[in-house]
This record gives sequence, structure tokens and C-alpha cells, in this order.
Amino acid sequence: MNLFAQLPSVDRLLSDPAVTALIDIHGRVVVTQLVRTVLAGTRESVRSGTPLPDTASLIARIGADATALATPRLRPVYNLTGTVLHTNLGRAPLPEEAVAALITAARNPCALEYDIESGGRGDRDDIVNDLLCELTGAEAATVVNNNAAAVFLLLNTLAQRKEVIVSRGELIEIGGAFRVPDIMKRAGAKLVEVGTTNRTHLKDFSEALTPRTAMLMKIHASNYAIQGFIHAVPENELAALAHERGLPFVVDLGSGTLTDLERWGLPHEPTPRENIAAGADLVTFSGDKLLGGPQAGLLVGRKELIAKIKKNPLKRALRVGKLTLAALEAVLRLYRDPDRLHERLTALHQLTRPEAQIRAAAERLLPPVQLALAALPVNVEIVALRSQIGSGSLPVDRLPSAGIAIRPQGRKSGVLHRIEAALRGLPRPVIGRIDEGALLLDLRCLAAHEEAEFAANLAGFACS
Repeated sequence: MNLFAQLPSVDRLLSDPAVTALIDIHGRVVVTQLVRTVLAGTRESVRSGTPLPDTASLIARIGADATALATPRLRPVYNLTGTVLHTNLGRAPLPEEAVAALITAARNPCALEYDIESGGRGDRDDIVNDLLCELTGAEAATVVNNNAAAVFLLLNTLAQRKEVIVSRGELIEIGGAFRVPDIMKRAGAKLVEVGTTNRTHLKDFSEALTPRTAMLMKIHASNYAIQGFIHAVPENELAALAHERGLPFVVDLGSGTLTDLERWGLPHEPTPRENIAAGADLVTFSGDKLLGGPQAGLLVGRKELIAKIKKNPLKRALRVGKLTLAALEAVLRLYRDPDRLHERLTALHQLTRPEAQIRAAAERLLPPVQLALAALPVNVEIVALRSQIGSGSLPVDRLPSAGIAIRPQGRKSGVLHRIEAALRGLPRPVIGRIDEGALLLDLRCLAAHEEAEFAANLAGFACS
């Protein structure tokens, strides 16, 4: 009890100039609670035999706790994993045009559902409808919060209590244990599997048709690829069969791009325009993957089907807000200028970045990384790497890249995990990957203008 009496009171700590400065930054209510919490924790520690800290140590702890409390949970990081569209790191970074549009929409009232020309109520989908139709060849479009929602909404609207025919080899599971059969069940549709895992033919679809069939559906492979003795029914043949029976043909692209990636040396990825031209009545795809925009689920296709989907009461529950639409509109406008798209669309710029340019960045950044790790038993060197696109897109394809490898000297493999944790603990966390006995920092996604900041960030590196 005599030790406890030596602790400063709450009021005394609150009147200390250093704590007063904290109040100016964080507010009296927050700092007062932190003072009480630190004092209570100190009493418990003293009871356990810990020496009584001095006042300066208490204030330092209060300041550290205040800083931690004020630090946003949604923090920017350096993505050096080698996965460009990293689901856990927010997928596609937005281009500057989208960031500017988002800020403008956030600061101001916007004509979200207001028709300026007529002065009456508008439709928020109109903000991007014409752009999506122009870029895909569709008659109409609508937007929801992600592609899973888009698939769910169209199934619930057009196939509730009816059958949907899908090739067995396309019944995918993606991140977070999201499975196509589960979403169909929740949407009220009955899944009818046809064919085999590796080979499905048109007759498999034809023989599965019944009076209860609502649609034929094709799902683009995501997160995996089947190679070897395979066969999939072409989109135009499925569309012809569906239309012959008076049914819609629907394609879920998952990660959708609006342009031919081959012009920049990337592998081909099917586009909504290609599927619409092949006869698809509805196509769904994501806004935040290969498209390079904000998280959104896009549905494009026949006007009457889009109209039915928009009348579903669930559409309101799944709709997007003005910030998403502002960013999406700005990104879609970039596609009108395909010659400069790879320079202006951040995700595409990262995907098409030349290996030589990345290696040059590694040469510039090797010295500060070596300096930060100089006291540790590791070797640090530049290595050739292979990046991946990510988010299920082109899962077997790799992009030539370069970066920095950190390898332990001798058998001290545990040091890599300590370094990896210390990098995550920097003011701006650095996220790499441990692979084949090395901590790899793939520099594909580190922009040239970020290099000086990245090097300065390493000054806070501390590894025990």
C-alpha cells in the first residue's frame, strides 16, 4: 500500500504538461481513461513484484497507448508479396483519376439519384450505365457491391425454385470458402451438374434440360486451371442451345477485364464484350480485380433481364454508394483511351511493369535494406522473382520480376520470422513473403515515387 501511495494521482498526471499535450491531440475523455487504465495496470504489476515505475515512464506508456488507439486499423502497407491483386491487401489500387473523383464525391452533395436535366428523381445506375454498355456491347447494366452479390442477385431473380445447368468442372470455390453451389442454394436455385471435372460437351447440357430449367450458366475458372485432356463447350454453342429453348445464357467471369491484355504481353483473359458477342444474355464480373477499380459487382446484358434484376427488392440491399460509383465512373472513362491505359490504370501499370525497371529499383533499394539489417545474421541480395496477378486471375501465369532476398546465415531460420514480424511493425508495414528459405521482397508493386519514403520507413526497423 505504501508503494501504491507513491503513484501519482489521476489529476496530477492530467495536469502534467506532457499529458496536457496529449489531451490537445486526442481529447480529455480518451486520455483520462488511458490514465486510469495505465494506473490500474501498474498496480497489478506492482502486486506481482514489478518495480514501481517513475512518472516519466507512466506518461510514456500513456502516450504510446494514445498513439496506438489513434492509429487507424485500415492502414496503408507496402505490398511486396509478389501478388499484384492481393485480396487481403485490398486488390486493385485506384488510379489518381479515381482517387480525385472519390474525394470530390466525399466532400460534396452529388447527383446520385437526381436527374439534373429534368429536376426529378434519377437512377444511380445511370452514372455508369452508358459507359458499361459502350465498353461491353451490352444493352443495359447495373452495379452491386461485389461479384458474389451480382451472381446471387441474378440467380434469385431469374432462377428461384428452378434449375440452373452448370458444368461440373466450373463449380469453383474461391477465398473465404465461397462456393458457387452454396450461393446457388442461398439464392433459391437448384444446381444441375453436367459433364465431368475435365470434359463437358454440349449434349450434356442438352440432355439435362427440363421444363424447370431457368438458364444455362458458364463460370470462368478462378484460382485454378485444368490442363491436359479437357473440353469445355464454347460460349456461342451454349448461347445457341439456350436461345433455341427460350432460355437465357449467363456467364460469370469473376475477375473481369474490359480490354485485351495480350496487347501488353499478358495472357488472354475473356472480356464481357467477347461473351456478349458470343450470345451471352448476362455477364457478371468484378470491379476491383483486373478491371482496376473499386470493389463492385457489375452485371451487363439484355435490357429486359437487367430491368427484372433491378426490380428485385434485394437490389436495394446490395447497391453501392456514391463513393464507389464516383471511383468506378472515373476508372471506366480511362478505358476510352486504350493507348494510354497501361500508363494511367495503376493495376495494369503494375502488371505490365518491365523486369529491367523493377531490377533497377532493387539496385537502388538494396543499400538501405542492407543497412537496416546490418546487425542480423543474414545475407541480403537482389534476386529474380516471379510475380502473380492474384485474386483468382490467370492463376498459373507468372510475371518476370525482381526483388530483394533475405537469407539466414547458417541454420538460423527463425530469424526470418522475426524480421518478417519487424517489417510488419514499421510505421508503414512492409508485407513480403517467406518462400524456399528466404524472406522475399518483390518490388513490382513499389512505385518509383515511393522509393524514398520506403527507404526512410526502414529507419524504424528494430528486430530483437
